[in-house]
Amino acid sequence: ARQLLLDLAEKGLPAATEYLDLISPQYISDLVSWGAIGARTTESQGHRELASGLSCPVGFKNGTDGNMQIAIDAIRSASRAHHFMSVTKAGHSAIFSTTGNEDCHLILRGGNGHPNYDREHVQQASAQLQAAGLPPGLMVDCSHANSRKQHQQQVEVARDIAGQLRAGEANIMGVMMESHLVAGRQNIEAGKVLTYGQSITDACLGWEDTEPLLGELAEAVRARRELKN
Repeated sequence: ARQLLLDLAEKGLPAATEYLDLISPQYISDLVSWGAIGARTTESQGHRELASGLSCPVGFKNGTDGNMQIAIDAIRSASRAHHFMSVTKAGHSAIFSTTGNEDCHLILRGGNGHPNYDREHVQQASAQLQAAGLPPGLMVDCSHANSRKQHQQQVEVARDIAGQLRAGEANIMGVMMESHLVAGRQNIEAGKVLTYGQSITDACLGWEDTEPLLGELAEAVRARRELKN
């Protein structure tokens, strides 16, 4: 994993990851430009402490039930100083002290099969962030409950986001998409040759869908900038 991140860094390509555990970040975080904390770990005190010491922006997803407050609480917690036990790069146990991470934000991913990417939910989430004394900017996950776990539905979600951007929505600062070279997913089976560039976890969009979507989103961002001028 570290060699892959090194190769990407040498090409000048920023890398993002979801931080699942509390140990591996010690060995790769210097090569990660943005991190995510998933819906099932947003409530984890250990992950909040980890985020408080990472040297990159970190997004916290709303809960699997759609609850945004737990992510807002996590952002506030991660912005403050913490002390926690982890391991050094040499593998020794140590107590770490952090100063807090002020670059954390909310990720809307839907919940319980219901999406929350539309204009109403975006504005509600931004208002909740502001009420908590936090910046209103947020990211939208086009997958998971927002796509009802149908990978092709991400196209419609992204296009809705593009429409909000063109209309001047100022608080959407990024999107997530589950994308790979080949659409869909595959299982690992004994004796089966895997399809290169196809996911072995969640089903993903293929590059033929991802590339034009990125173009649409870029055009929408330019249109939003024009509205500000």
